[in-house]
Amino acid sequence: MDRLLSRLRGPELVADFQWRCGLRPLSGAAPAERRSPETDKRTARVSTASSWREQGRTESNGALSGTVIPLKKYKIENYFLYYLFLFAATLGQEVFYITFLPFCYWNIDPHVARRVINVWAVVMYIGQASKDVLRWPRPPSPPVIKLEVRVDAEYGMPSTHAMAATAIPFTFLLATMNRYKYPFPFELGLLFAVTICTLVSLSRIYTGMHTVLDVLCGIAITAVLVTVSYPFWDAIETFQMKNHFAPVLALTLSFLLSINYPELDHWSTARGDTTNIVSAGGGATLATWINYQWGLIPEPLSAPPYEMPSVTPELLGRMVARFTIGIVIVFFARQVIKSLALAFVCRLAGVSPRDQEARKLLWVEVPYKYITYSCLGVVGLALCPAVHRYLSL
Repeated sequence: MDRLLSRLRGPELVADFQWRCGLRPLSGAAPAERRSPETDKRTARVSTASSWREQGRTESNGALSGTVIPLKKYKIENYFLYYLFLFAATLGQEVFYITFLPFCYWNIDPHVARRVINVWAVVMYIGQASKDVLRWPRPPSPPVIKLEVRVDAEYGMPSTHAMAATAIPFTFLLATMNRYKYPFPFELGLLFAVTICTLVSLSRIYTGMHTVLDVLCGIAITAVLVTVSYPFWDAIETFQMKNHFAPVLALTLSFLLSINYPELDHWSTARGDTTNIVSAGGGATLATWINYQWGLIPEPLSAPPYEMPSVTPELLGRMVARFTIGIVIVFFARQVIKSLALAFVCRLAGVSPRDQEARKLLWVEVPYKYITYSCLGVVGLALCPAVHRYLSL
């Protein structure tokens, strides 16, 4: 067993998988370095397809002094898998969360979306915090090729991409299977959930961000959490809607969890990303409570399972309109609230909002991200639906 775990944790399986998928290192490429705070500015110039090297004041091949010359460290022999796995990797990033979760709420079913958000927030906090408790490093390079740089300073165990890719599709499936009459066999929905989970999990190995053991543990932990929590989903939602202390408890708990995040031995994006997720969950709870108290969550006229509506051009048009208007509001609100929150928190802390190092401080990073994403939870789940109703969408 120890030998098996050691092999699953080793970088050789990752490098072998990359090789079999057509991702090959170039001969003579310099080994990648583990990310640290000192390399943030330099690695901001690194793309997913090449790493970058700062040139001196001398000119080379006609390049001007001080320019950045790309130096590829690998070659791609299978572009289909390359783009497939890069796309799959985005399904565990903020751009996916901030678009897909609101889309579910606005266009599919708020009842289902609330359960997905609740499970997602809990699973992601446990996963992110576990990384900084266990402190298992990501696979080294060489032999592994690293395609991402933003999160390379984070630890690897467990893979939160794999956790999110397990939590979201399977929670969605469980929340809908007894609520709707599927126009297709349940097994097809299960196959789709397994496919999404598999693609995202394999993308973390392909991009060199996780070992096989990181991914398997992420899936296993999430499977246990979803299974254990499933019987309580209805009770949790009832509490969130009807109990007057629910929003206070959710917002307080999300702040305390963020501010007491496991102590970092070096700065990484982990604490900030975790704050974004749990504070958005707290804001979503507040929005749920507001919607229920104001009578904006209608009582069902009949018992489930419900017939799924027919997809018509009119329905598709309304869905596109709701999503377009909602996402514009969310992104605009994100920019405005983030700027105001950062300025306010930095003023209280006595630092400049332009000081990138000061923004990494605990009492700057956590409060301004907490304010921003708690408000976005309310904007996405309360304000945007109100706008949709006003516009008769």
